[in-house]
Amino acid sequence: MILRRSLVVAVAATALVSATIASLTLGAVDVPVRDVIDALRGDAEPGPLREIVLELRLPRTFSAIIVGAGLAVAGALLQGALANPLASPDVIGVTGGAGFGAALILLVFPNSIALLPVGALAFGLVAATLVFAIALAGPNPGGIGRLILAGIAVSALFGAATTSLLTAYPERVQSAIFFLAGGLTSNGWTEVEVVWPYFTAGFVLAVLLIRPLDRLALGDDVAQSLGTHPRTIRLGAGMAAALLAAAAASIAGLLGFLGLVIPHVVRLAGGTSRHGYVVPVSALSGAALLLAGDTLARTIKAPIELPVGPLMVALGVPLFLFLLRRAV
Repeated sequence: MILRRSLVVAVAATALVSATIASLTLGAVDVPVRDVIDALRGDAEPGPLREIVLELRLPRTFSAIIVGAGLAVAGALLQGALANPLASPDVIGVTGGAGFGAALILLVFPNSIALLPVGALAFGLVAATLVFAIALAGPNPGGIGRLILAGIAVSALFGAATTSLLTAYPERVQSAIFFLAGGLTSNGWTEVEVVWPYFTAGFVLAVLLIRPLDRLALGDDVAQSLGTHPRTIRLGAGMAAALLAAAAASIAGLLGFLGLVIPHVVRLAGGTSRHGYVVPVSALSGAALLLAGDTLARTIKAPIELPVGPLMVALGVPLFLFLLRRAV
C-alpha cells in the first residue's frame, strides 16, 4: 500500500513537472528549453523570446498551478467536512457567486474590465458568506444537510441573476462566454497580485485542518471525544474552500469540475481517504491537470485560444471512469 501511494505521488509530481515544461515552451511561438532556462536564470538576452517567457508564460503557468491546486484542495476539504462525495465549491455557492460577479463587470461595466478579478472574488465570497449565515441560523445550526441545501438555494439565486444579466445584455454576451466556460489569460502578474493573499490564507487553513478532518471522518461523537468540534471544523473547511475557490474563479473562470473529480481520483488511486495524503496529492494532481489542459487549449488551434474548461473535462473524465471501474 505504501508503494502504491508513493507511486501515485511520483506520477502526479512528474506530470506537474512535465506540464510546467510544456507550458513554458509550447504555444503560438515555440521557445526552446535552453532559452526558457536562460530566461528564468536571468541570462537571456533582451528580446521577444525573453518577454514571452517572463511576461506571458511564466505568470500564466503559475496561475494555472495555484488555481488547479486551490480548486482540488477546496474539493478535498468539502468532501471530507461534509462526508459527501459530491461536494465541490458549487455546494457552498462560490461558483455561482463568482460567475455573477464576473458577468456584472463584463456586461454592465465593460469599461471597468480591470475589476473583473475583484468582482468575481468579492461575489464568490459573498455567496459563501450567505450560505454559512443561512446554515448557522435556526434549528440544527451548522448541520450538513442544512449547509448543502443553503448552498443549492444560493447557487440557484446567483445563477438566475447571471442568466438575467445575459438576457438583458445580449449584444455583450460574447465577452462573458470565455469566463463562464473557464479559461486562463496571459495578463502578466496583475491578477495574481490581487488574489495571492486569499490563496495563501486558504492553503494555510487547509494544512491546519488536515488532522481535525481525519478525526471528523470517525464520526461526530468520536471526534468530540478526541477534542474536536465538528461544527467548527466544518465551518473552517468551508471558509478555506471558499477562499480558494473564489480566488481561483477570479483568475480562471468557472472550473468546478476540478474540485469534484480530483479528490476522487486521488482516493481511488492511492487507496486511502486520509487527508494528510489526499489534500497534498490533490493539490499536485489538480495543478498538473489544469496546466496540461491550459497548454493544450492554447496550442491545439494556435494562435486561437480555446477555453480550458471543456478540454479539462475531456482529460479528466476518462481517467476518473477508469479508476472508478477498477475500484468497483
